[in-house]
Parts: sequence; C-alpha cells; structure tokens
Amino acid sequence: MGPCSGRGLRVVSQIQGGLSQLEGQTPPWLDVCIMDRDLSEDDSVVDLSFEAESPLAPPIELLERLPSYDWLLQGSGQQIFFPPLEAPGRSQERRSWSSFLEHSRLPMVTEEVAREALLSFVNSKCCYGSEAASDLIIQELKQQTVCRYRLETFSESRISEWKFEPFTNHLVDGPQRGASPRLWDIKVQVPPMFQEDTKKFQVPHSALVKECHKCHGHGRYKCSGCHGASMVRCSSCSGAKRKAKQPRRCQMCSGSGRRRCSTCSGRGNKTCVTCRGEKKLLHFIQLIIMWKNSLFEFVSEHQLNCPGELLAKAKGENLFKDENVVVYPIVDFPLREISLASKRGIAEHSSKLASRARILQQRQTIELIPLTEVHYWYQGKTYVYYIYGTDHKVYVVDYPERYCCGCTII
Repeated sequence: MGPCSGRGLRVVSQIQGGLSQLEGQTPPWLDVCIMDRDLSEDDSVVDLSFEAESPLAPPIELLERLPSYDWLLQGSGQQIFFPPLEAPGRSQERRSWSSFLEHSRLPMVTEEVAREALLSFVNSKCCYGSEAASDLIIQELKQQTVCRYRLETFSESRISEWKFEPFTNHLVDGPQRGASPRLWDIKVQVPPMFQEDTKKFQVPHSALVKECHKCHGHGRYKCSGCHGASMVRCSSCSGAKRKAKQPRRCQMCSGSGRRRCSTCSGRGNKTCVTCRGEKKLLHFIQLIIMWKNSLFEFVSEHQLNCPGELLAKAKGENLFKDENVVVYPIVDFPLREISLASKRGIAEHSSKLASRARILQQRQTIELIPLTEVHYWYQGKTYVYYIYGTDHKVYVVDYPERYCCGCTII
C-alpha cells in the first residue's frame, strides 16, 4: 500500500489465527491504522485536500487471502472463470437435403405482386410520388433464391472481483462462517435460452470489514476548496477588501476580503464520499454472471445487386433447424459454401468462447430468402428495384418520382 500520506500514519498488519467479529471495534485479523501521536480536535479530520474526492479502490494489502481467491490479490483484481468443456458427442448425421428442398419451394413473384410491393413502399415514403408506381411497365423479373446460414451460441461467463460499500453495522457474512464456494459451485437460475442477461451476487462468506482507506477511519476530510479554513479569498476583490480604484469597501465580502467556502458551505470539511461518513467499509467478492448470445451469419452468393446487409436482416422461410447443447457442422448441403460457413462459424464460436465462457446451447438454421430484380420502363427510361424476403420488402435503386432527399431509400 505504500506509506500512509498524512501526519505520520503507519499501517500495522495484525493477522492472528481465529476469526472473530467484535462489536464496535476492529477485529484482530484486520489491518488497523494507528496514530503515532495524539490527535487534537483539528487533526480528527484527515487532510486529503490533495486527493481525488471520488471513491477509490483499496490497496491490495488491505484485503485478506481467501481460499480459492488468491488470484484477486494478483494482477488486475478481476478474473474470468470457466469450467472444463464437456466432451463432444457424435458428429452431424448426413441428411437427404433434396427432400428438404422439395418441401420448401417459395412462391414466384408475379408482375401484380411486384407492382403492389412497390406501391406499398412508395406510400410509406412522404417524398415519393405514386404515379410512377401505378403507370410503370414491367419489362423483366429476375428471380433467385438466396440461402442464409445462422449460428447462435448461448454462453455463460463468470467474473469475480472485490467490491466495497459503507459498513452500517449490519451482520457480516465473513470467513468465520465457513469457506467461500468456488464460483461455478454457486447455483443460479439460468434465463431462457438465447435471452441475454446479467446478474450480480455477493459470494457467500467473503465479507471483510476494514477502516475506510480514503479517510483512514475518520468519516470526514478537509475541504479541498478552503483546506479546512471554512473561508476563501473573495473572488470579487481578490482579498483586497476594496475593488480597484473604488473607495468603498467590497460589498460581496463586506470588506473582510474573505467569503464562506461554497464547496463545504463553511464547515471546513466534507463527508467522505467513499464510506459516506461510516468510517468503515464492507469489502466482499462480487460474482458477475453474464449470459450472452453470439451470432454468426452467412448469406450465399447471388448475381443480383441487392445489398447483402438487407438480405442478412430479411425475413425468410426456414429450411433447416438444429438445436442442442453442441451442434456440429452441416455436411453435403447442395450449396457447398453453406457447409463451409457452418464449419467456420462453429469453429469461430468454439475458439472464441472456450477460454472465457461455458456454452449452454447452440442453434443453427438455414433459411431461404426470395430475391427478385424488377426491370421496368417509365417515361422513356428504364429503372430497377428489388423485392426481397417473404414479406416482400423493397429496395429502390433510383425512383423517378422522388421530390426530396430526406427519406431513406430502403
């Protein structure tokens, strides 16, 4: 912790065998700040005017070593724990993809459907005219089905770190009540699969009571504005009692040259923001559990010029779904790039999560997304727009009746 900064304070470490909690005094196994000399009334408030006034992390030397938590006293004071991964089962069985494809044929987009989709899109835009959508002549429909592969991995990670809060003389769940359980031995309610959440818990039997490391157990410290004097130099006359070239005394300070400190309201000291005046802090190990859903997506190649980011969000028809604790790469899919994407996505999630989380569930899907390129003629010019997804969303490249640029074209 380095030497105590303030009038000869020194830290004496008194760690004895036997843990006990004594009412109204510091337990013998805690570090105790001892004054080298008697404190006068003015010295009862520690001078921390040179220190930040926000809560500070305690020095590592103040914290006890608890079984299985020695890592908290080394390095950054934070650690991610994860259990060994379960042994994988058998690999993915070969499937007859032709039967899947036969039962998942998407309806074709007709000229009537193409026109209605564009009219619906135009009517949703304040600066698009509907005349072109009504009078256009459709010249060609180029239709293609795109495959989208998606892998979701729902995982749980656990982080443990020291936390502290003002001690208000409540019951302390410390080491004297037993050994703290290991992080993965703490049972918690898991949220529904694939729904992200974060919860925080105090690790049982990890609480320790210490004197506040900011105010050294005094509960208050000298104001940084007036350094304990309660008064500061008048900002109006700069302490001269009169303003320059004016015979009358300063009205802001009534000619005294000093004003009441606004930082501490003239008290000369402030309540310690770390312990909130309680003089002691309750330190404990906090367990943070995070459930996250990692996503891997891949859209198969296509020859049309519709942006890929739209197809990644498009509504499609489900062709295949596989959900289990661990899923395995898809094999022998008619589009080889989908099989390769499945293998790559599973490998990425496995390598990414293996060192910091436990996989609870995985889900992989293949969806079919219809995509149609519509070529149409209007007032002697040819234009193009796209219809994508089973809900017939529209992407317009260059609409002939657009009156301003205030709307997004997708």
